[in-house]
Amino acid sequence: MGRPTRALGVIPTTLLRLLVTALLREVGDDHYDRLHDLAPEYDFIIVGGGTAGSVVASRLAEETNWKVLLLEAGSKQPAESRVPALNFLLFQSDADWNYRSQPQQHALKAYKDNSVPYPRGFGAGGSSSINSMIYIRGNRRDFDQWEEMGNPGWGYDDLLPFFKKSEDYRGGVSQEAEGYHGYGGPQTIENKRWNSSIAETFLKAGRELGYAESDPNGPEQIGFSIIDVTAKNGRRWSTADAFLKPAALNSPNLHVVLNAHVTKVLFDEENNAVGVNFELEGKVKTVKAVKEVVLCGGAIGTPQLLLLSGVGPAAHLHHHGIPVVADVAGVGQNLQDHPSVFGLVWTVAKETSSNNYLSYFNPKTVYDFVHNAEGPLTSPTGTEGVAYVPSPVGDPLWPEVQLALVTATPAQDNGRFYPKIFGYKDEVYKDYYGDIVGVPGFTLTPVLNRPLSRGTLTLASSNPRDHPLINLNFLNHPADVEALIRGIKLALKVGNTVAFREGLSARFHDKVLSGCKHEEAYSDAYWACYTRYLATTAYHTCGTCKMGPSSDPLAVVDHRLRLRGVSGVRVVDASIMPRIISGNTNAPTLMIAEKGAHILREDWLFSAQKQF
Repeated sequence: MGRPTRALGVIPTTLLRLLVTALLREVGDDHYDRLHDLAPEYDFIIVGGGTAGSVVASRLAEETNWKVLLLEAGSKQPAESRVPALNFLLFQSDADWNYRSQPQQHALKAYKDNSVPYPRGFGAGGSSSINSMIYIRGNRRDFDQWEEMGNPGWGYDDLLPFFKKSEDYRGGVSQEAEGYHGYGGPQTIENKRWNSSIAETFLKAGRELGYAESDPNGPEQIGFSIIDVTAKNGRRWSTADAFLKPAALNSPNLHVVLNAHVTKVLFDEENNAVGVNFELEGKVKTVKAVKEVVLCGGAIGTPQLLLLSGVGPAAHLHHHGIPVVADVAGVGQNLQDHPSVFGLVWTVAKETSSNNYLSYFNPKTVYDFVHNAEGPLTSPTGTEGVAYVPSPVGDPLWPEVQLALVTATPAQDNGRFYPKIFGYKDEVYKDYYGDIVGVPGFTLTPVLNRPLSRGTLTLASSNPRDHPLINLNFLNHPADVEALIRGIKLALKVGNTVAFREGLSARFHDKVLSGCKHEEAYSDAYWACYTRYLATTAYHTCGTCKMGPSSDPLAVVDHRLRLRGVSGVRVVDASIMPRIISGNTNAPTLMIAEKGAHILREDWLFSAQKQF
């Protein structure tokens, strides 16, 4: 079963077409596919042209005597991806792998089949071409913990230079935070250019509760803030824009081949990687690697490819008739994501309406975006602000939840998009949101920063075209539910501030969820039930090729990102995170790619490669 082809959905197509046509005149040459220059061998073969692969390819190509090949299963990013506000139209489109999670035992009860759509970017730039563009690195203690787990060189002080290396920060910055940002790098980061009145009120609510406006990428996370975004002059600035395209057009030693689906890493009799097989235009092709194969397929694509190539738990490989190259128990294990309670809704007065998607296609809105880089189209739909408050358990400066302000409700679009995007059961959606369909409002979403539950990624079959089985195992650990209940109480505290109640006439949608009527309304037991119904993914998959020492039975790569049990393969993407970070995953993936490329250059330029 292959990846399904889907349309963007029912939208005001005429105005969208005009917008895209206007943009195409500005975008320039995106034709950097070098299929016809494909050589039989390269020094490095990079699998995946997403967030990590684009960075690694660009950096390795700086060594002009190295021949570098990047193979990407998808095509170039669609023109509409450059419009930040259209990010929601890219889910379940041809720019998405269109994965779906496995049915859940402990969670997702409000969603069809107890399962949810699980978008991952398909094409140049990967998920950086379809995501919400939020740039938050995580908490410094996340990375210090990585180092404490047996990964030298991965503490926060070691990693900050790699965060800064990518960055060209163009936002406002305090004197305290200035040294934490980078300037002049390929990845432009901007303050969001358009803020709704709800977002401004969110900051006022924070001040009312005693929290200052903060920079979550500065010295500490605590405070309320409007998000920074991966944008340049009001347009999405994906890693394909920032890294891959410039390198491919200007570096003759870098070849990029799109629509090339890698199906297997090839090993010799000594378990040394010697190349890859890939499908292109209906044919299977082989290309050789002189130095290394670098896997950048992400937390879903990379473990799937390793399993298909015979690297993973031996029993699982035997089950699918795949010859075992290396018995590496951790491949596909340790899957982590951020469960997020999406359903705590406040309605507001009509005149304060925020993200009304129909207004995006107003001719003036389109004109302001195309000609002035202004207006709501410059900002991604969804999260506008985030808050981190001191944790009530453990280190107070290591918040257990991120509170995300989504300046819309799941019912605000009259049921046109959101039910499908999020995958609600029809009866739940109509019962819980039916009273507020089309009513403007906002949603406060507690996002669990460091869940204790762990999921798995396994093969459905030995066919590379079949999607893998993604078992999130959400809320399996009871402590995750307890933490999210505390997050719900924080959301209620913020949403019911004077700033919201009097400033926007905000009113909490206090309808009791039908599936939880057996519990006392608004008790901890009710909120626990509510969480198991409405908590969903934040699309922050990571951890499936865990980095760790040889003493860790689930470690897949070492601290130099070398794959256990074989030689000639590195993994450089979000799958190597030993524990998920307290923030969105795009920024730390950029960092991992910068550090991974640095490690590769060190090992091949300055020292002999060591065996793991």
